[in-house]
Amino acid sequence: MSVAHRRAHTPRLLIALSVASMLAIFLLYTSLAGSATPSLTPRSVVGHTGEVTIAGAAVGPLSGDAHGSGLHFTLKEIGGAARVPVVYRGSVPDLFKPGRHVFLQGRLHGGVFEAVPGSLVTQCPSKYAGKGKA
Repeated sequence: MSVAHRRAHTPRLLIALSVASMLAIFLLYTSLAGSATPSLTPRSVVGHTGEVTIAGAAVGPLSGDAHGSGLHFTLKEIGGAARVPVVYRGSVPDLFKPGRHVFLQGRLHGGVFEAVPGSLVTQCPSKYAGKGKA
C-alpha cells in the first residue's frame, strides 16, 4: 500500500474512531446516570423524600377506583413486616391482585405512597417460582 493510499484512508479512520468514542461515552453516561430513581422497600421508603421506585407485595383489602379517586391498597415488604399504604391511579395490569409482587414509582406524602399514574408493574409469578411450583 502506498503512502498516498494510506493518507486517503486516514480521515475515514479518524471519523470512525470519533463516532465510536462518542457512542462509548453515551453508553457509559446512560448506564450510570440513567437510573437516577432509587429503588426502595416499604421499610426504607419512610423518611425518604423525592420520587422513588418501591417494590413489595400488594396486600388487601383493595378499595377505590384506579380511574377515579384512586385504588387503595397496602404494600408489604417481601419477607418482612413493614407496610406502607398506597394510592394508585391509572391502568391496572391484568395480573394485579393481593399477594402479587409489584413495583411502583411515586413519592411518600403524609405517610401514604402516592404512585405515579401508569407506573404499576406486576411480576409474573411463573417466572420466579421454583421448579414444580409454577
